[in-house]
Amino acid sequence: MLHLASTTPRSWVDRVSADLDELLLDHTHCEKKAASTALNLVFRHDATFPHLAAPLAAVAREELEHFERLLELLADRGVAFRAVTPGPYAARLLGGARSGGLARTVDTLLCAALIEARSCERMTRLAEYLPEVGLRNFYRDLLQSEARHFSLYVDMARSLPGVKDAAVEERVRELAAHEADVLANVPAAPRMHG
Repeated sequence: MLHLASTTPRSWVDRVSADLDELLLDHTHCEKKAASTALNLVFRHDATFPHLAAPLAAVAREELEHFERLLELLADRGVAFRAVTPGPYAARLLGGARSGGLARTVDTLLCAALIEARSCERMTRLAEYLPEVGLRNFYRDLLQSEARHFSLYVDMARSLPGVKDAAVEERVRELAAHEADVLANVPAAPRMHG
């Protein structure tokens, strides 16, 4: 369903469990960035593709809700919200996007879809294997919307004028292979995508 070309091993959960507060802080920033990405896409494409505005606004709203839930979770754990150095994952993934015009828009939407897919896959691992029951339940609660966001971004790419479904499917496969390579080469850190 998520079209990923690699899977996250259980050992990733064991590794990030050693610094859960840092992982949660990174995840908080990921949700903030996801909301920002959706809104930036609205501003960038509202004149050329106005039909994207409503679904992107809905994604941004949900991502902000997740951001707020994570802020509360951090506060409950006594962890101050602070800046973190972003990992290279998203920038490297977007480095595989084609440049210019419609192809760039399609690839940007599909890269956003793959980020959501990887987040969903990793949240599934956290929901299965985290030592803290409360955090397992927290991640279980987020899974449905993350999977839906993947589908929404793919559907938005398909909805663009002149874009064929088969071309989107092929491009998802190509970008998924790129995403797996990017993920295999990012530094190991307590990050959602590290």
